[in-house]
Amino acid sequence: MNDVIEIIAHRGASSDAPENTLAAVALAWEQGADAVEADFRLTRDGQIVAIHDDSTLRLTGIDLRVSEHTLDELRQLDFGGWKAAQFRGERIATLAEILATVPPGKRFYIEIKCGAEIVGPLAAVVDAAGIDEERIVPICFSATVLTAARQVLPRSPNYLVVEFLRDPDTGVWFPDADAMLAEAMAAELTGLDLMAARVDSELANEVRKADLDLCVWTVDSPDEARRLIDLGIRRITTNRPASLREQLRGG
Repeated sequence: MNDVIEIIAHRGASSDAPENTLAAVALAWEQGADAVEADFRLTRDGQIVAIHDDSTLRLTGIDLRVSEHTLDELRQLDFGGWKAAQFRGERIATLAEILATVPPGKRFYIEIKCGAEIVGPLAAVVDAAGIDEERIVPICFSATVLTAARQVLPRSPNYLVVEFLRDPDTGVWFPDADAMLAEAMAAELTGLDLMAARVDSELANEVRKADLDLCVWTVDSPDEARRLIDLGIRRITTNRPASLREQLRGG
């Protein structure tokens, strides 16, 4: 395997530990991930916490809207027991706590799951963490939010996340890839973070010609990873950082 491949742990080592928790992030670093990605939202009291959904229901069985509750209230819930008994009692993590785990030379991908109201607190947390901006990578489904984030983290790379759906009758993908390229270019972003199944040689070449970087998600199959590497892709997000790297080396 080409050593320049960046293996990014999706929500931490989320195949083996509860997603977006300190346990998952710590395990990802132990497993040799080059970078970790996690999802973040703002609480009612302005704290940045790691959670994908806008509600705690899926992970805890209790339906609390993150934006409507304080950090202390959210920390009363168990975010690990759903995964396995060994993770019972795992609490929701703050961005500050997670950034404190980032080893020297590693990168951390911050997927923003809310609006531009997060950028002020985000800048303050990154500054307090003392991590070079170049190693902090905001990603989001909204180019508008990423543009706002660039105002406070001007040296950070940033990627527009895009999910695609395919019409089963026509085989046509939505949204239109050219429109996504144009949006990223207009916003002067670093690149695109695309659903791997949509990425073929034509799209990879179009992204390259636009002078944009390309990251893909979420890839757990070594065969799929090899296909993407053959297309020139060097940033791969996976739930299984250790096993994917090992299988690629073995190939």
